[in-house]
Amino acid sequence: MKYIFHSVALSLLICLCACSSTNRVYISVKEPAPVTLPEYVKTIAVINRTTPTEKSKVLNKIHRIFSLESESLIKEGSNACVNGLVDELKNDQRIAEVVSVDSTDVSSFGAGVFPSPLNWKKIEEICKAANADAVFSLELFDTESKLNYSINTISRKTILGNIPVTEHQVQMLTAVKTGWRMYDPSSHLILDESYLAKNLSFYGRGANPVVAAQVLVSKKEAVKEVGLAAGHLYAARINPFWLRVYREYFVRGKNSGFAIAKRKAQTGNWDEAAQIWFQLTKSNNRKTAGRACYNMAIISEINGDVDAALAWAQKSYENYRIKLGLDYVNILHHRKADEALLASQFGQ
Repeated sequence: MKYIFHSVALSLLICLCACSSTNRVYISVKEPAPVTLPEYVKTIAVINRTTPTEKSKVLNKIHRIFSLESESLIKEGSNACVNGLVDELKNDQRIAEVVSVDSTDVSSFGAGVFPSPLNWKKIEEICKAANADAVFSLELFDTESKLNYSINTISRKTILGNIPVTEHQVQMLTAVKTGWRMYDPSSHLILDESYLAKNLSFYGRGANPVVAAQVLVSKKEAVKEVGLAAGHLYAARINPFWLRVYREYFVRGKNSGFAIAKRKAQTGNWDEAAQIWFQLTKSNNRKTAGRACYNMAIISEINGDVDAALAWAQKSYENYRIKLGLDYVNILHHRKADEALLASQFGQ
């Protein structure tokens, strides 16, 4: 009976999938930048604020001991982080100049703590000295590791037979954390405050404890690579990005035209599928006409005409009560708002 139940369940699943009235199509949508950089920001000062103050150096050293980290690793990792940010910002055509500023007088608490924001007097001093319009600050760079070290006896096959061999195993889990802020002295606003984290895993084994040292060397290089990538990633917060989304379109109905249009869409012949849907929008059958109107909204968005897509989606719901049409109307209103924000971010 157990196998009969599984067969029935599988058959039911296949039947449900085959009987679905919609198919899914994936499209790429351009999303606005998470952070809007003011148009007047042309020169950016970048600072590394991760050096602890004199007052907190003792606490910072204690934190380093418990997190199995060294000051040199934090310094090299944070420098890589700043370099990644600077490199990426220099590729942005909206920015005329990127200036790396000496950060000796903007220390933070350290010890893995995201510090309080710098006061605006200090930000204005930095901008004046660098002739900059805004400050991008690495406020936190911290790593914490957990180490598992074991010595095991394993059996190794040799020409003399199986012999016991001592094997040293090292496993290290490391969390790399970065914290950032964007300061705009003109408006006295913190444009962005962001926290990023990345987990790394290292493993090594060998016949002697040297394997542990090899793991530590690989960790150092990996932390620097993560720092560089984190800098690139943070710079991307002022740039738009592409997001892959899906839309549902109708492939079934009382009119055989839906089945024909489905096959055309599956082969990428969307134009001819749209021609069939357009003819079906004139159907005397309300359900057929409503579903066809909805599909016309989908093809309009695929072709980049969001206004036409919105008009068709509204018609599918208002005139024919296609429930998916109302959800789609809301999605398209959100898209239009995003397009307006995109235009404002890039002065279009």
